[in-house]
Amino acid sequence: MRILFDQGTPAPLRRWLTAHTVSTAYEQGWSTVTNGDLIRLAEQKGYDLLITTDTNLRYQQNLEDRSIAILVLSTTSWPRIKAAADQVVDVVADLAPGEYCELRIP
Repeated sequence: MRILFDQGTPAPLRRWLTAHTVSTAYEQGWSTVTNGDLIRLAEQKGYDLLITTDTNLRYQQNLEDRSIAILVLSTTSWPRIKAAADQVVDVVADLAPGEYCELRIP
C-alpha cells in the first residue's frame, strides 16, 4: 500500500509501517498544499491511504466518492502515537479504499 503522511503526522511512524511504501507531504513538495488539493493530488499520484492528524478534515472536505482511504489520528504527539503504533498498524491493515477512519489515541 502507498501511504502519504500529512504535515502533522510524525514521520517516525513510518518505522512501524514497513510493509508499505510511506512518503510525507513534505518529501513530495506538498507541504503548503491545502487538504482538499492534497487529497486530490494523492489520489492522482496513486496513493492508497492518507494519514493525517487534522481532526476537522471530515467537516472541511467532501469525502464521498474518494478512492483514497483516510486515517485521522487524534493527536500529533509522537510519544502518544508511538505507544499506540501497533494499533495504527492494525487499523491500516483493515482499511478499504475510500474508507474514512478516526483513531482515538490515549
